[in-house]
Amino acid sequence: MELGVFTFADVDPSDGIDRGREAERRMKDLMEEIRLADDVGLDVFGVGEHHRVDYLVSSPATVLAGAATTTKNIRLTSAVSILSSDDPVRVFQQFSSVDLLSSGRAEIMAGRGSFIESFPLFGYPLEAYDELFSEKLDLLLKIRENERVTWEGNTRAPLKDQPVYPRPVQNPLPVWIAAGGTPQSMARAGFLGLPLIIAILGGQPRRFAPLFDIHRQAGLQAGHDPAKLKRGISVHGFLADTAEEAADIFFEPQKAVMDRLGRERGWGPQSRAQFDASMGPEGALFVGGPEDLAKKIVAHQRIFGLDRFMIQFAVGLVPQDRVLHAIELFGKRVAPMVREMLADGEPV
Repeated sequence: MELGVFTFADVDPSDGIDRGREAERRMKDLMEEIRLADDVGLDVFGVGEHHRVDYLVSSPATVLAGAATTTKNIRLTSAVSILSSDDPVRVFQQFSSVDLLSSGRAEIMAGRGSFIESFPLFGYPLEAYDELFSEKLDLLLKIRENERVTWEGNTRAPLKDQPVYPRPVQNPLPVWIAAGGTPQSMARAGFLGLPLIIAILGGQPRRFAPLFDIHRQAGLQAGHDPAKLKRGISVHGFLADTAEEAADIFFEPQKAVMDRLGRERGWGPQSRAQFDASMGPEGALFVGGPEDLAKKIVAHQRIFGLDRFMIQFAVGLVPQDRVLHAIELFGKRVAPMVREMLADGEPV
């Protein structure tokens, strides 16, 4: 199982700050996080696309291209690329360029996104939400498989025997589907023979297990090799020397983000009691000391049969030194324990 970190690269959304300086600071911190994740032997680092005042990265490929030149082994992925409001030709070209810069370590994690700011920004109608993703994913996969592309749909201009360059080192360039929980998304990923990663941000994670079954069944019915139907989860969490310390560091920044989104989407503020309950074995938050986190990761690998586990440490304005310490603990302490427990079949 691959172990990785992803981030939305939160920035301070307060009025009256110098946004350029704040973005510059956060970009330097982000590069430091990716380099450290590579140095401590983690498998993958993901960067999410957003078009909001509270998140830094609007162009994952640009950021990952910078990281590609200062890392050696870690895989570099979007988390996610909002394919619905982008051009698949440009997405492929950009990530092919990252793949060339990184000697074959780039991936695309394609999704519809849980935020809608990119649709009016780039002139796409929200009522075409599903059609945009379906058609653009179809085109992206055709470009991935063919140097010259002929394609026609309703959401962009047609292509007639058009060549698309550059081509990546990896053939094919890896594409994962990122989804939140709709059965249709699981079935589509399986039908296309694509790996699937599900974001689990609340409730009991084990309730998502039937969705992975839909993914696998659709893939097998479509005749795909089961080895291609990889599965992963992405979660919120934090890691420190002790569970108490991890919770105390993470609660307030994470609460600030969830409460801000709650005001936008109509749910109430988070309490510390809710947070603490979600830290338990059946909860969606992966917060604790190294042994706590290792055991919870292994337990969920066994529930889902995971090929990849991704955790978002920097939810909100978590101090940079704490984020770096969490990444270091994840690579040096948690990853070896997880791999040993999985190899030995050790009970958790």
